[in-house]
Amino acid sequence: MTTPSPNTPAPAPRPRHGRLWAGLAALGVTVACAGAALSWPGEDGGRPRVNDTRAGVSYSVPEGWRHDAAADRELIGAFSSRISRTSDAALAEDATVLTGAAGRPVPSAELRRTAEGAARANAEFFFPDAAPTLTESRRTELGGRPAHTVSLDVPHDGGTARVELTVVAAPGDHAAFLLALASDAGDADVLADVHAVEASVALG
Repeated sequence: MTTPSPNTPAPAPRPRHGRLWAGLAALGVTVACAGAALSWPGEDGGRPRVNDTRAGVSYSVPEGWRHDAAADRELIGAFSSRISRTSDAALAEDATVLTGAAGRPVPSAELRRTAEGAARANAEFFFPDAAPTLTESRRTELGGRPAHTVSLDVPHDGGTARVELTVVAAPGDHAAFLLALASDAGDADVLADVHAVEASVALG
């Protein structure tokens, strides 16, 4: 297994089955101090928010998505919170967003390089037999802070999956990330949900 760079979120164990989502449902055990709680602050149209204290981020949970605080305690490595969406047709997860703290501070000038490297490392891990294609690499902001988002399309199960990773230079000399995985890169509703999560991020 390729060792991630210090800025790359440590990936979950490879799925035992061919489908990505079976593996995501059983991510390995990590330290029990990862803290992410659900709250209803009355913002984001009344949607609940995940407060990921380990990563220093909070974000809203789109309609149809689910957060399981108990499952967060079983995430490995740098992952500290996770929300997921279940397809009504397949009754299986078709998208997930994970957050966490990066391994070290990332200066604004290094955000692009860091995000592109981390996105490719995660694409290669979750889809080891597929060649990812860069579809977007752009500067952005999360919670009012400089960030960089990278999107990759990856062949998967006869279709195309999407890997989207954003690294943000958070306050307090540290960096955080959001990693989105979607089984169908052409599902506009799922991608809109992912972008709504990114837009809802608050730091600190």
